[in-house]
Amino acid sequence: MSEPTIAPTADVDERATIGDGTRVWHLAQIREEATLGANCNIGRGAYVGPGVTIGDNVKLQNYALVYEPARLGDGVFVGPAAVLTNDEYPRAVTPDGRLKTGDDWHAVGVTIGEGAAIGARAVCVAPVTVGRWALVAAGAVVTKDVPDHALVVGVPARRIGWVGKAGRPLVAKGDGVWVCPESGDEYVETDGVLQTR
Repeated sequence: MSEPTIAPTADVDERATIGDGTRVWHLAQIREEATLGANCNIGRGAYVGPGVTIGDNVKLQNYALVYEPARLGDGVFVGPAAVLTNDEYPRAVTPDGRLKTGDDWHAVGVTIGEGAAIGARAVCVAPVTVGRWALVAAGAVVTKDVPDHALVVGVPARRIGWVGKAGRPLVAKGDGVWVCPESGDEYVETDGVLQTR
């Protein structure tokens, strides 16, 4: 295994854990107690909040913002300038006008399943879960959970189809069977849930 590579201009807290082979690029910030797996790529200006957990082989593209307490599975892709939020009821001040502190709110996180992809400038509004191998289109705003393999678009995001592990939209074969045009893998849809055949 190779040691992590951290750009001199990156800000990585000494209490963060960075996995073997992970690369942290220019101006990225990794906060205290964050855990990054092996062979991740953290792009320029990306932000990883305190205590965030990121699996192996994850790509955070430039300026992606991952706020605590997010959890990202192995092989997740977060596109440029995408945001994973953490506050259901955001306010800078309390009702009496006092500046809020960490004690005045409870952080809620976004969970991203294995192999899922979040497109450029998409926003996932916590608390939501994006299922395994799902694809959130660029610019979408996710306000409710996304099933495994779902393709979601729009504001608010809605499912318009299914995707396979290759990320390509699946093609209907009939009788609830869907096929990946790239790999040939087949999936079966039952009651709004897609499973490998």
